[in-house]
Amino acid sequence: MYNQSYDSAAYRMGTSSVSFPAVMKNVYLWMTLALAMTGLTAAAVATQPQILMAIITNRLLFWGLMLAELGLVFYFSARVMQMSLTTAGLVFAAYSVLNGLTLSYIFMAYTMQSIATTFFVTAGTFGAMTFVGYTIKKDLSTFGRILIMALIGIIIATVVNIFVGSSALQFGISVLGVLIFTGLTAYDTQKIKWMIQAYGNRQDETAMKLALVGSLTLYLDFINLFLYLLRFLGNSRD
Repeated sequence: MYNQSYDSAAYRMGTSSVSFPAVMKNVYLWMTLALAMTGLTAAAVATQPQILMAIITNRLLFWGLMLAELGLVFYFSARVMQMSLTTAGLVFAAYSVLNGLTLSYIFMAYTMQSIATTFFVTAGTFGAMTFVGYTIKKDLSTFGRILIMALIGIIIATVVNIFVGSSALQFGISVLGVLIFTGLTAYDTQKIKWMIQAYGNRQDETAMKLALVGSLTLYLDFINLFLYLLRFLGNSRD
């Protein structure tokens, strides 16, 4: 997902040029708006016990929402440059809302204080690492490829642990998850920066789509880092 989103988009963009400062600003702006939509949706659902319990207890509904999320991400990644800017924005917004629905369970599982604390820790970590990725001159491509392979590994390990139920394996997955998404934040930021720099100084619809692709990538980094940190910093309601 991480490479596909903006590598395929960059390929289809040809030689279009964009304004580097303006587009990077939009990357962070749209990422922030998407996070706000996800958070507000999750909090709103958490105030509706019937809806929340339906999502948690109805496996068909829960997995339906998860599959819808995956479908939107892959559709967005594959078709973003063929969509209008409005359609691309609406698809991103729909994904953010769906993600809020599936993440609403955290308000039942963890205390509000620990969720807030984890959010601010995540924001601080994300901010530091995206600054590193934005400013560092060393090429992080090799580092990024290692992280992506490690990510594939923990996805496989997570699936295996559904059947094994090992607490030790779960702990190891959580530790690696924090490390991987911390590193991916820097790597993805640098890659987005370089991709934008490659296209010059024009501001047009293609540039805005490029910003959406970058914002989705960083949004996913933030959400995943938050969830893995929550396993360590979150206090259970039980």
